[in-house]
Order: sequence, then C-alpha cells, then structure tokens
Amino acid sequence: MTPSVNSSSRSPGCKEMWATVSSALTTAGIPTERIYLDKKSGATTDRPGLRVLLNYARSGDVIVVHTLDRLGRTVRDTLNLIHELAERGVGVRNLADPIRVDSSNPADPMAQLAVVLLALFGQMERTYTLERAAHARAVATAKGRRVGRPVTVDPTKLDYAAHLRAAGHTIAEIVTKTGIPRTSLYRHLPPRPPEPVTAGELPAAVS
Repeated sequence: MTPSVNSSSRSPGCKEMWATVSSALTTAGIPTERIYLDKKSGATTDRPGLRVLLNYARSGDVIVVHTLDRLGRTVRDTLNLIHELAERGVGVRNLADPIRVDSSNPADPMAQLAVVLLALFGQMERTYTLERAAHARAVATAKGRRVGRPVTVDPTKLDYAAHLRAAGHTIAEIVTKTGIPRTSLYRHLPPRPPEPVTAGELPAAVS
C-alpha cells in the first residue's frame, strides 16, 4: 500500500497547483482514496490530513509526497519524521524535489546518501536559526528591549525598590530586601543619574 499526503488551498493558483500535484501522485500509482489532503501549508502544525495518514500507515507502506516540505515545518522536522517512520517500517518517497529521497529502499546507496544530505541541511538550518535568534537578541538588548519571558513584578515591591536605591542601597541589598530578581530590577528601575566627573558638573552651591 502506498498512501500519499499533500497540502492544498482554496485560492485559484493553489487549485491549479493541486491539480498538477494530484496528477503526479495518481501517475505514481496512488489511488485517489489514499491521497490525503491538508488545507494549510506544511509550515502549519495543525495538519489533520497528515495526522490521519500517519495513523493509517503500516509496516511495509511507502508514503509518497510531491515535495518533502509537505511532511514538516523544517528540514529537521522532516528528517525526524522520516526516521520515526523508518522505525515503524514505513518508507518515504518524494517526487519533485531536486534531491530524491526513498527511505523504503535501505539497500540503495544513493537513497541513503539523500537522507544523509537531508540531515546535513537540517543541521545547517538549525545552526542558522540559532545564529539569527542570537543576533536578534543582541540587537534587542542593545536597543533596551526586553528579551525572553516577561516577569511580573509587584508594583508595591517595585516602589519599595526605587525607594531603597534612592536611599543609597546596592542592587544586591535591594534584591535581598524585595525578592525581585536582579535582571528585573535593571529592567524596571530608571537608571541612576550619572556621577559628575568634573568640577563643572557638580551642583551649584546654595548661597
């Protein structure tokens, strides 16, 4: 048995694309009752058609997709799914990608090479994603934006922390007295006025 999965949309252009994909799948020998559809793209986690297909697939089956992006949001997701299916005895074969994958034939060295290349692309994708995220965090921090999950701070404690700092307490002392994390104090408390570095910056004496 060789079920398949594909994603489609309601727009006219996507309907034309679906007709092309459907023709390719039926030409590959997939009966229409075993072509599973999704109304959303592969980048969406809510994929009812893919869910039904994965529940239906049994050992010895081969899942045929027009392109591998129908299976996962990222190359890494797709590769993980291919490995999970292989452990169940289910193969995966694509039709239109530049790199042809056929995990149903472990004896074919070219098919295994394609899976290795897919793993390499997945690692590259992960590395670039981490680098972009780190760069975005650095830019946000440099601009004074909050990074990470927001921390809820009790306004009463925050007022008390501001009072303590105005009274000359150190940040470490304020953390101990209020229980507010150091990072939250730096985020919420206004910066201290800069210390004068020249005599001309000293406040004028009151006569």
